[in-house]
Amino acid sequence: MSAVPVEHVDELQAYADAVAGCTRCRLAQGRTQVVFGAGNAHAELMFVGEAPGFHEDKLGLPFVGQAGKLLEKLLAGIGMTRAEVYITNTVMCRPPGNRDPQPDELEACEPHLFRKIELIEPKIIATLGNFATKLLSGRPLGITKVHGQEQETTLGGRKVMLYPLYHPAAALYTPAMLKILESDFARLPELLGRSLAPIAAAEPELTLVGSRTPAEQLGLF
Repeated sequence: MSAVPVEHVDELQAYADAVAGCTRCRLAQGRTQVVFGAGNAHAELMFVGEAPGFHEDKLGLPFVGQAGKLLEKLLAGIGMTRAEVYITNTVMCRPPGNRDPQPDELEACEPHLFRKIELIEPKIIATLGNFATKLLSGRPLGITKVHGQEQETTLGGRKVMLYPLYHPAAALYTPAMLKILESDFARLPELLGRSLAPIAAAEPELTLVGSRTPAEQLGLF
């Protein structure tokens, strides 16, 4: 992987600094800090989860709890490390009591997510769980129907491959899910080796616009 230009890293950091005090939605009232994202500023593989939890809110980093440890183990299984990828969430602030993000909260944070995608320019965006999958695919299908099925889409005027995955926390609640996650992760090296068809030059640049089991309650299924 080629070195990331310093100015590219600086641009992402500048954006992180600019949104550190974001108050676009009510989640700002209860957070400890914004959890912007972390990892390689020019990663080919980007993970998008749901929302920060207790530990993420305290440390300011995504996926630092048990689900994060499992994510690192899954990456190790395909010969990758956390430092090679970029990890973020659909919203940057912890919802009270780890409840689901509300539609207006997702809408408020969407421009921040899309801007990160534009700056990082990943080749593959692996969506973890229902919320990220539905938000970025623009389709209502749940993760149980689409996991492990790649699809090309356009974000920010460039093509990316969306690859829906179960949220790692799903395997913490349902151990049988671990085998599914390992199987879906095993395809990532192959997908990273594929080339996406270029977008026609005439296509305009997209602009940004501003009950259940525990696992289901977390939007994991």
